[in-house]
Amino acid sequence: MKKVFLTLAAAALVTTACGQGESTPKAAPASQAASSPDTTVKQEAKPVELQFYFPVAVGGPITKLIDQLAADFHKENPTITVKPVYGGSYQDTMTKVVTSVQGGTSPDLAVLLSTDLYSLLSMNAIEDLTPRFNKEYFNGFYDAFMGNTKSGETVWSVPFQRSTIVLYYNKDLFKKAGLNPDKAPANWTEMREAASKLTVKDGAGKTSQWGIEIPSTGYQYWMLQALSLQTGTNIVSNDGKNVYFNKPEVQEALQYYTDLGRKDKVMPEGTLEWATVPSDFISGKTAMMFHTTGNLTKVKTDAKFDFGVSFLPANKKCGSPTGGGNLYVFKSIPEDRKKAAVKFIEFLTQPQRVAQWSIDTGYVGTTKAAYETDLLKNYVKDFPQAAVARDQLQYADSELSTFQNGQVTKLFNDNIQAALLGNMSPKEALDKSQQQADDILKTFRK
Repeated sequence: MKKVFLTLAAAALVTTACGQGESTPKAAPASQAASSPDTTVKQEAKPVELQFYFPVAVGGPITKLIDQLAADFHKENPTITVKPVYGGSYQDTMTKVVTSVQGGTSPDLAVLLSTDLYSLLSMNAIEDLTPRFNKEYFNGFYDAFMGNTKSGETVWSVPFQRSTIVLYYNKDLFKKAGLNPDKAPANWTEMREAASKLTVKDGAGKTSQWGIEIPSTGYQYWMLQALSLQTGTNIVSNDGKNVYFNKPEVQEALQYYTDLGRKDKVMPEGTLEWATVPSDFISGKTAMMFHTTGNLTKVKTDAKFDFGVSFLPANKKCGSPTGGGNLYVFKSIPEDRKKAAVKFIEFLTQPQRVAQWSIDTGYVGTTKAAYETDLLKNYVKDFPQAAVARDQLQYADSELSTFQNGQVTKLFNDNIQAALLGNMSPKEALDKSQQQADDILKTFRK
């Protein structure tokens, strides 16, 4: 989920709309203190090889970056070799992990969606990380990212490539349409009005430029969750056992989502592919888009026009769910590999490395200390758009995550898409989603 460029003035206007971003206090020490060295005979450490599964869900050279991180880690830790294994999309990677776990050949660690937590717990697949790090280490991460890492007070994963949804907008097209290029839409009404002015038809009456695109495949539940948070409610409990799909606020959100295409005609009707929306934005086919900040660096690199990034427009308030992937360590592996995996996680989450990963990919720096590095401070100074997603975290909430999460998410996605296509009303789609999810989750409420 990532690309955009705001001026400092635009950034100031955006934060005025929803309040100032919180300050970034320095993080506590990064990792658990090492145990005292053995004062007896010092034995040479045995070589350890780690299998590390990872997905790619955004544009950019993620595979090369991961390979380089593994190589750099090996230089610092010659007895530990990390073997990255590209798993495809998040969903494909999760499928490979599940197959491996069930076959008794679990990887050592993996980047999987933070929302896969309850599915992995149901399989008894992952290691409890609470005792593997000290409390100060976890306190170094932004609170908004810790929500999907825990069940109760137990920490099961570590934030890595995390995101929120942001609004990208083409400043050149704003100017052409007579809109202020330094002022993004602050609320739903302004967004609808701007999208109308930015929707252009050619001489034959065919739309040649859309006002806005919001993806409707893969992560439409995530888009709807953002609109629901802006309307005043989240769609899931914090224990993975209850969903609130048919609340009135969610119905209002889905009605707005569907109206943009079917009633207002400022967004294409039908299916909008997750992966092609950024391409449409970069090519000028759409003037605005909702997408993950994880595509920020790709937009920055590929867009040939001046663009801005802002908080998502508010309805009753600002809001966005968090998103992205966490680092998981698997339970069935030997203790020496668990310790080596924890060491690799510590390496990946050091402030300088978090800062560089954010710059290279567009993902939000997950730790407060990363934004205190000169590296990220200077980057944000020159490219203030890079701070928008971080500042929006004060309005963020946990992403949809339940037991049987893949099944719940799929049925919800299917019903949302049916509403967007006009095959069901928003109310029908949400009532059906609620009933189906309740049927699945009732087993876990006992």
